[in-house]
Amino acid sequence: MYRAPVTEISHTLKNVVGLSTALDEGKFTDLSDDLIDAILEEAGKFASDEIAPLAAIGDSHGTPLNEGVVTMPPGWKKLYKDWIVGGWAALSGPQEYGGQGLPIMLNVATFEMWNSGSLAFGVGPTLTCGAVEAIETHASDELKEIYLDKLVSGEWTGTMNLTEPHAGSDLGTLRTRAEPVGDGSYRIFGQKIFITYGEHDLSENIIHLVLARLPDGPEGYRGLSLFLVPKNFVNEDGTIGARNDVFCSSIEHKLGIHASPTCTMIYGDGYAGDAPGAIGWLVGEENRGLSCMFTMMNNARLLVGIQGVAVGEAAYQQALDYANERRQGSAADYKGDGMAPIVHHADVQRNLLTMKALTGAARAICYACAHAIDLGNEGGAQEEGAKWRDRANLLTPIAKAFATDIGVEVASIGIQIHGGMGFIEETGAARLLRDARIAPIYEGTNGIQAIDLVTRKLPLVGGEAVAGYIAELREIAGDVQLSNRPEFGETGERLAAAFDALEQAKDWLLQQLSEKNRDQALAGATPFLRLFGLAAGGCYLAKSALQSEADNDFGRTVLARFFAENLLGETASLKSAIVDGADSLLQAADTALV
Repeated sequence: MYRAPVTEISHTLKNVVGLSTALDEGKFTDLSDDLIDAILEEAGKFASDEIAPLAAIGDSHGTPLNEGVVTMPPGWKKLYKDWIVGGWAALSGPQEYGGQGLPIMLNVATFEMWNSGSLAFGVGPTLTCGAVEAIETHASDELKEIYLDKLVSGEWTGTMNLTEPHAGSDLGTLRTRAEPVGDGSYRIFGQKIFITYGEHDLSENIIHLVLARLPDGPEGYRGLSLFLVPKNFVNEDGTIGARNDVFCSSIEHKLGIHASPTCTMIYGDGYAGDAPGAIGWLVGEENRGLSCMFTMMNNARLLVGIQGVAVGEAAYQQALDYANERRQGSAADYKGDGMAPIVHHADVQRNLLTMKALTGAARAICYACAHAIDLGNEGGAQEEGAKWRDRANLLTPIAKAFATDIGVEVASIGIQIHGGMGFIEETGAARLLRDARIAPIYEGTNGIQAIDLVTRKLPLVGGEAVAGYIAELREIAGDVQLSNRPEFGETGERLAAAFDALEQAKDWLLQQLSEKNRDQALAGATPFLRLFGLAAGGCYLAKSALQSEADNDFGRTVLARFFAENLLGETASLKSAIVDGADSLLQAADTALV
């Protein structure tokens, strides 16, 4: 059974990505070490004791739809109510609308625990967080006053409506339309698919944020506007009113996250009043909907990244428990009676250490991204704030893609450790892999994240954002070498070699972009993101070990060394694929894919 790794989460936040330093510098004045620990401890208890026991029930029950009504799994309605009563939905929400205004770092840390307990549970609040940010940033004061309090508290939930049957990543081809009514509202007509928590019985209202096209809007993505469309209208006194013309017509039958209702939503097809059309209100400016929606998507991408960490942690814990219980064969270091627990076999040890090291590396990257967002918000319009916002922009695609790829990889290794029992549903190992597989796909596929990293984030401020970040990481690698601790082995040297590979690949990609060789640059985008994640993640594990020296916690040093000497070697081959592999890829595509 999952137990939240509160100590490791706290250590990573405070000592690896910089929360303690920020507190020492007078930032986040409402926070203290004791308060941070109390929040993490209580979140860990809730995730371990309340969410995790319902994960298997949710997976087997699913979310049946009957005449437009979705029934959530047994126990989930009470679980969600207890979650919002505990104040967890409001943790980082704006204080003027009832939120606690705590750093994004703490919210991301708690979301790791919710998703380790059940990814199908954690994905619902993920979209509500994004809706809160989009409405707070772009909506009118009137809409904020009506909707934000209940969204921040979690009493109402939010959704993001982009995808249509014919339009996935290419949003410029969306057909959902919005017709002005004349009183400031709009009637929305169209169909949206893959809408997470588009219909459910956990909350009394669901607030949909919908991309649609105005009659006079230009073609392509420049003609999209964003609309707030409630499931139920809100009366002047704040109570729930009549039903809007938006309904769930079907629930997708999916590989995983069975307890998360993935809905096809119909706008403007079942209105019983004077005229058809789901009533909505404009969020932001006309024909600027995509930029408004990206506020929501950027928030969601980091929270999806932490889903990869969450599944990795849950899979590691389950595999470790199984490896200590399952007995097979003999092992030289096992002195007990009978067959040895498989945890004593070298191949199982390698797999377990790989799971733990990759999960820890991905965790640190996601927390570092959240830390950058927090300091960007704290810094305002000043130069320091701009630096941290650039850092957050750089790290967001890495956090989303690297961490979710790791989640799938680690969950797959977990099944391998279970052997045949991992392929059997009753152990729960298969569910973790099934759940993990969606995360590299939704909120922008990982291929799109890699394209974003190479074409938009590397050139930020003339390449200074990435150069400054790599320089900081190189300092950590240098500190490892200067520590002269024999237990680090070749860690410092392996990190230095990884950063050499990263910089060579980065320089080559920037050169291709400057010379307008876009196809060559894009051919190396995905391996470059992986390379970046491995180098940065390995560096954070080494920093974690350096920060643990005073506590004589050499377990973190052993893990950092394992990562450096067993996993970082991949960076050299990734660099080669980036710099030398583009021509063969592009030529092969012309001849082999016909």
